[in-house]
Amino acid sequence: MKAFAALYARLDATTGSNAKLAAMRDYFREAPAEDAAWAVYFLAGGRPRQLVPTRLLRETALRASGLPDWLFEESYQAVGDLAETISLLLPEAEHQDDDGLAVWMQDKLLPLRGLPPEELAERLPPLWAQLDRRSQMVCIKLITGAFRVGVSKLLVTRALAALADLDPKRVAQRLVGYTDLSHRPSAEGYRALIAPESDDEHAQRGGQPYPFFLAHSLQAPVEQFDTLLGAPEHWFVEWKWDGIRAQLVKRDGQIWVWSRGEELVSERFPELCELAGCLPDGTVLDGEIVVWKHEDEPLQGEAFEHAGAQAPARGGVQPFALLQQRIGRKNLTAKVLEQAPVVLLAYDLLEWRGEDWRLRPLHERRAQMERVVADCPNPRLMASPLIEGRDWADLATQREASRERGVEGMMIKARAAHYGVGRTKDVGVWWKWKIDPYSVDAVLIYAQRGHGRRASLYTDFTFAVWDGEPGDPNRSLVPFAKAYSGLTDEEMRQVDAIVRRTTVEKFGPVRSVTPTLVFELGFEGIAASSRHKSGIAVRFPRMLRWRHDKPIEEADTLATLRDLLG
Repeated sequence: MKAFAALYARLDATTGSNAKLAAMRDYFREAPAEDAAWAVYFLAGGRPRQLVPTRLLRETALRASGLPDWLFEESYQAVGDLAETISLLLPEAEHQDDDGLAVWMQDKLLPLRGLPPEELAERLPPLWAQLDRRSQMVCIKLITGAFRVGVSKLLVTRALAALADLDPKRVAQRLVGYTDLSHRPSAEGYRALIAPESDDEHAQRGGQPYPFFLAHSLQAPVEQFDTLLGAPEHWFVEWKWDGIRAQLVKRDGQIWVWSRGEELVSERFPELCELAGCLPDGTVLDGEIVVWKHEDEPLQGEAFEHAGAQAPARGGVQPFALLQQRIGRKNLTAKVLEQAPVVLLAYDLLEWRGEDWRLRPLHERRAQMERVVADCPNPRLMASPLIEGRDWADLATQREASRERGVEGMMIKARAAHYGVGRTKDVGVWWKWKIDPYSVDAVLIYAQRGHGRRASLYTDFTFAVWDGEPGDPNRSLVPFAKAYSGLTDEEMRQVDAIVRRTTVEKFGPVRSVTPTLVFELGFEGIAASSRHKSGIAVRFPRMLRWRHDKPIEEADTLATLRDLLG
């Protein structure tokens, strides 16, 4: 644990990519394979489920520190990180334990999950007493499942590739699925990551998918498309579906479904696993999972009411809220599967009959993908349709109907593009041409301190709109969204100063403020919601700009949001 804590300190002390790479290479060069396996897991984004409830963790640390509750809370608000706060308040200890990261995870930390509270309260202090302050902090971060240190999976890939003298794309391929919750890091698995390339490696992949090829955002005016992209005939244009990006893998007579986050989600979509009967082994499709209404299958209105959406009369793709509601269920009953049936809208073929097709041009992959779908008579597999247009202006006109179709805009893919790794342009390019977000002007009414480098500033805000029109003496502000991104660092400092000057009340870490500030909020989706006071839920809210020009009386109303919902 001490060596991994030292690596964490080196990574946390720098923002330079080269320094981070050097720190990881040094660690992997010296660490035992079993420890390196767990280090790769955490650095690449692995998040095991929380081992100890946060409340019990705080109570145990509070007793061990001997501090009053109010002082612990004030310390936490000042530091902004629970693990760091606890490690600073625990009694000073010398490092008495030389066990590595693997032993700590497998023999000491993972066995904590599910233990009775009284047993956890007895076990934790002796564990912490074996570690110095820096190692205590890392240990607690691992317990909470909140380990982050500003290292991307791409950077981890580069570090391993440099260590083993491998092509980074080869390492990226091997890392796919490594951080899935069902995966347990091992010395054997780590050695496989850095092993020399072999001819039979591809045949031994089992259900492993490929690294996802990601699109770049296209924000230029359509008048510039001819200059930037050339003629539309060099591109495939599709709708940008509002669902879950996924790869469907058929090998060894079995189907695996992987999300873009490299999480194995086959159990969440059993109807897609039925495709095993009509797809040949060695088939990998890339596409989007959406709730889809075929013309001959009714969707019950009750499902939409539970999801906070209104049941549309049209067929085709259904609101993302319905898919989200299904994902959130622990048990997929027959009723849920009937109310929210999914399909895979396939738009690429990555492997065919066991052969890697990613280096073939997209037009060739697409043509074979359409034949694969046609030969699989199952309504749960469909080809994502292509969009035809005379020119870019014609396509822009069609794009204006995106929201009516339940999509987010268009995807523009070079016909000659290979299938790359991550967000790259070295093998061709995919563009996402998204529609502008919904936006409303809202009033800041609550503020909370941020975390990490923002722990000393109030940066997490709650916004409200009016529940009546101007001139209504009884109207009030109703909260409807929280946002923390979109402003510059300087703007954040200015808002923080205003929050401190205008605070009315404190509710633990939250401050209510005198309403004085108006911001334009943008969000990608909106749905009715009985769980929110406003009756509205929005997706991915962020601050687009600070409306210095607008008084709070002119902020938008609930009626505005309901119009967007309609």
